[in-house]
Amino acid sequence: MKFSVTVTLKKDVLDPQGKVVENTLVNMGMNNLKSIRQGKHFEIEVDENDQKNAEKKVDEMCKKLLVNLIIEDYKINKI
Repeated sequence: MKFSVTVTLKKDVLDPQGKVVENTLVNMGMNNLKSIRQGKHFEIEVDENDQKNAEKKVDEMCKKLLVNLIIEDYKINKI
């Protein structure tokens, strides 16, 4: 079973890399850009037939290693 995990900084956390990308795009003439926030994307495949158990394992991976829960949020989607 395959899952997609998107990790982003919490809204209250400053995103300096996103700001650099945003400023660069504006400088390239993309003036209608409202904002950009940078994040991480993982594709995780687990050997599990039960979707609930598989999602639980992926959630555990996120909480233990992939996500800094103090400053990041994450979303898990089945692919």
